Amino acid sequence: MEMDPFALTVAAEEEVTTKPALKQQRRKKKKIEMDNEGRGQASMYNTLNQQYEEKVRPCIDLIDSLRSLGVEKDLALPAIAVIGDQSSGKSSVLEALSGVALPRGSGIVTRCPLELKMKRTTEGETWQGTITYTAKKQPEGHFNHHVDIEDPSYVEHLIEQAQNDMAGHGAGISEDLISLSIASPDVPDLTLIDLPGIARVAVKGQPQDIGEKIKKMIQKFIKKQETISLVVVPSNVDIATTEALKMAQEVDPDGERTLGILTKPDLVDKGTEATVVKTVHNELIPLKKGYMIVKCRGQQEILDRVSLSEAMEREKTFFEEHAYFSILHDEGQATIPKLAEKLTLELVNHIQRSLPQLEEQIEKKLNNTQSRLTKCGAGPPQDPSDKVYFFIDKVTAFTQDAISLAAGDELQCEANLNIFSKLRDEFGKWKNLLDSNGSNFSRKIEREVATYEQKYRGRELPGFINYKTFETMMKEQIKQLEEPAVTKLKDVADLVKNGFIQLAQCSFVGFPNLFKAAKAKIELIRKEKEVTAEAMLRTQFKMELVVYTQDSTYSRSLKRKREDEGSVPGFKTVNYQDNEATLKEMMLHLKSYYLIASQRLADQIPLVIKYLMLQESAAQLQREMLQMIQKKENVELMLDEDFRVNTERKTLQSRLNRLRKARVLLTEFEYGQLS
Repeated sequence: MEMDPFALTVAAEEEVTTKPALKQQRRKKKKIEMDNEGRGQASMYNTLNQQYEEKVRPCIDLIDSLRSLGVEKDLALPAIAVIGDQSSGKSSVLEALSGVALPRGSGIVTRCPLELKMKRTTEGETWQGTITYTAKKQPEGHFNHHVDIEDPSYVEHLIEQAQNDMAGHGAGISEDLISLSIASPDVPDLTLIDLPGIARVAVKGQPQDIGEKIKKMIQKFIKKQETISLVVVPSNVDIATTEALKMAQEVDPDGERTLGILTKPDLVDKGTEATVVKTVHNELIPLKKGYMIVKCRGQQEILDRVSLSEAMEREKTFFEEHAYFSILHDEGQATIPKLAEKLTLELVNHIQRSLPQLEEQIEKKLNNTQSRLTKCGAGPPQDPSDKVYFFIDKVTAFTQDAISLAAGDELQCEANLNIFSKLRDEFGKWKNLLDSNGSNFSRKIEREVATYEQKYRGRELPGFINYKTFETMMKEQIKQLEEPAVTKLKDVADLVKNGFIQLAQCSFVGFPNLFKAAKAKIELIRKEKEVTAEAMLRTQFKMELVVYTQDSTYSRSLKRKREDEGSVPGFKTVNYQDNEATLKEMMLHLKSYYLIASQRLADQIPLVIKYLMLQESAAQLQREMLQMIQKKENVELMLDEDFRVNTERKTLQSRLNRLRKARVLLTEFEYGQLS
């Protein structure tokens, strides 16, 4: 295939006039201009071609290098994906572009995505090719193939073999890429990804859902914003009904990254040629990237062994002499060389637009990967003595974090734990319960104090406070707070236990036995401390049933309560001439003392819970974990690493290496563009 370097420098075609005479005149003028240039202008062509190469080749090499690193597993790279219904002529287009025969036949021929990397070399250089793929083989697992190809006639067979290795013999498909690299003076600088043809009906040997599987594979590629969809459609079918174009429109409704290719123009029915021209002119189903039309080898030409170069000459003659399609040739919208030119420029422009986002993607992925790798830890050393030190360091770091957690200090482990904020919430709820209980008590006093006075009052005259009434009512009220306090203990015990377990998960990632040992100790300590704390709480409430406070404290509380109640509109000033005054005085005393008792409980209950369930639990956990270090036989068992974590670490390390190399490639590319 010979590419015209002069044509490659044309940025855009002039708008084509609709007047036939002017069209013919323009075509003749263009031909004369090209003939006049001739070989005398060869040096200028070489200069232009060199400028073109300097712009195009580095961009394509960059993406090909990134893809060869495997970065496409992590990032969406700019690409052109070739899609089409079965028998749309897709393989013929790729053959014409690459200059090599690809697998042909009935049914699904392309069973794996084929990455076709073409590199144009200088005239006189020999053809070179390589095919690379990773196949699955049971029970050995994966094995990599890399074959250097000396003869282009071997390509078809090698692709078939690769598909059989990857997708099995028959009609199976695989989403893994086969990479075919071709270097030749007769190919464009271009990389395409050929996807399986869309099957409408399963044929013999194919699963019934083969069509849906292929659609899902295609959608996986073309839904990426970084992918240009090259939709191949026969000229002799209604383009609006083709499945390939429908799929492209679903993911690219505005046609921003879709390019249409019409094939088989020689099969167009007479009388429908104008429709084909309108389609290529972007008048029927508009696409921002427009349409091209090509004529590749037909089946008979393949049987007659017509070479690809001869087929290209026939294509050129066909369009030049066609009554309707010659206008498309004049406009640069027909023939394989023009398609190659357009695709190359589209890909390069697409790559250049995508580079800033690609660089941003790499940085985000690098940070995310490094963070996940850090969580996986470094893994245990192989040397037995080093393992002991590793084990000691692991356990010591965990116990130090446990003490720091109990003290509210910063943790070495990256677990996002702030247990004190949760404790504040829980103890705040306890305080709210005491306040709410006090409000209910006040209402209860107003309803029931008269009943208590009648029940317990003895020989006292009106105006004297009956202490038994006061004490009985206060004890009953405080007794009601005991079970809520024990419930709060259990809630906090769960909270602290879960915090320690979360800390152990963070500290012992990848070491299930070590984590299980720590978890068992945490749960046992929780039970022991909870029993002790509950006993202390119940003792505290027994002490609270002994009504007591300092005289000065009580006097201040009573005075403040009396002032507060006296300032309430409608509150009757106390006097000692009737029973009502006695009852009001009793209410003041009850409220005053409850305020003192509730303030005591608001602090004392959290102190007991926090001390035993947090501080004491952390200290005991530290002691018991450090005791494990003394037993040397624990080392091998405790450092038995989780296979999944080991695998994830290797995967993340491999990804980190890929992304770092990708960043270097991008940096070198940008530096090369500036220099």
